[in-house]
Amino acid sequence: MKAWLRSLYARVTLVIAAVAAIATLVAGLVGAQLIRAVAIDEARTGLARQAQTLSASGSVTDLVSLRELAVGDAGRIALVAPDGNVTGAGRHFVSAAAAKKVLAGQPVSQTETVNGTPVVVEGRPLPAGGGLVLAEPVSAVNQASWPLVTRLLWALALGFACAVVGGALVARWVTKPLVRVSRAAQRLAGGERGVAVDGGGPTEVREVSAALKALDASLATSEGRQREFLLSISHELRTPLTALRGYAEALADGVIPGEDVPRVGRTLSSETERLDHFVRDLLELARLEADDFRVDLQPLDAAEILPVVVDAWRGVWEPAGVAVRADAVGPLPVVSDARRLRQLVDGLVENALRMVPEGSPVVLVGRAEDGAVVLEVRDGGPGLSDDDLARAFDRGVLHARYQGERPVGTGLGLSIAHRLAGRLGGELVAGRAPEGGACFALRLPAAPAASLAPAAPVAPTAPAAGTAPGPGGSHRPGTS
Repeated sequence: MKAWLRSLYARVTLVIAAVAAIATLVAGLVGAQLIRAVAIDEARTGLARQAQTLSASGSVTDLVSLRELAVGDAGRIALVAPDGNVTGAGRHFVSAAAAKKVLAGQPVSQTETVNGTPVVVEGRPLPAGGGLVLAEPVSAVNQASWPLVTRLLWALALGFACAVVGGALVARWVTKPLVRVSRAAQRLAGGERGVAVDGGGPTEVREVSAALKALDASLATSEGRQREFLLSISHELRTPLTALRGYAEALADGVIPGEDVPRVGRTLSSETERLDHFVRDLLELARLEADDFRVDLQPLDAAEILPVVVDAWRGVWEPAGVAVRADAVGPLPVVSDARRLRQLVDGLVENALRMVPEGSPVVLVGRAEDGAVVLEVRDGGPGLSDDDLARAFDRGVLHARYQGERPVGTGLGLSIAHRLAGRLGGELVAGRAPEGGACFALRLPAAPAASLAPAAPVAPTAPAAGTAPGPGGSHRPGTS
């Protein structure tokens, strides 16, 4: 019973029943009062008509015949003599004020209480003197109107019953599709996909059904991407692990000649570094998605970061024959975390250096634009298609698409950079560069130039796309 009372069906039904009950009660009270008022008005009209007829006939002496003409069984007639004496069966319902008014030649038409009894009184003066008074107790009028009140109550009771039944039907019409939608949502929560959601019913329920369908499709797409990403990560992890295990077993079995041990050591170190890349990227992504990710905001000049980054990566781009330069006109004041901002730019530069062939440029641009500071990392590499641009920051998408065609890394770098940009209060977008390759633009809100203070040099950090070599490194980066 308690579970039923907590259901929407029960609550809608009970609310409609309560509203119908209140409406019925109000209508009954108002209707009964209206019927009583109409009955009193009708009684007054009838008494006035008969009083007028009798008074116009002249001197009235036969009280017995007058009593026969009274309205209803409870009708009462009284005569007011010229000397003020009131006689007749209705004398108890005639007040002194009414008698005085009739003797003064004025008609009487009123409802008053006489001797504790509410009475409808109609009086007319007689041509020969004195007057005639017809009185009808209000209780007799109400008793005569009771059949009408009874019919009204029956009609209201029937209306109340119809309202309750209609409310139950409406509640069922509203809640039945909601129940179907709820069951579909439970199936989605249980991991089932491709659930048919057809709630029907009101427009709002159909909108909820459409939203669940869209959620179902989004979940299926997201989980598909996660599976692809996990498969890709598993494959990438398996490769260095296989090499590590193979060389470890060979060393344990003593089958590697002494002169090959340094080479094997370098291979093991390289494969260990690849594994470290994966772990660092995954941990960084987890930190970015955590609520307690720390960002130390302070005023700084973003233009000062770009030449520092160019110098930090000189040991990579010079041996590779890539032309890297910074093009920034300062100051470009922002309120951000200097270390995290440097980390983001390092990751984008690392990603660009992996793509560009020998002799192609990588350009770091900083400029002020519409109340914002824009930092761009542009390259002369193969670039990205329209579909690539739309999904550039989805983890593992570009990695899976270009694996075997282009140099790729873990597939986490751009996703990390995008999330880091959001944590810094900015926006990272992908586009095409004038140099022919890809352009990644970071847009940050500009700060007042007066807020800048002399800043300490920004220390190199691990880029968002993975672990970057220091300025003296000799190998190309390995993640994207």
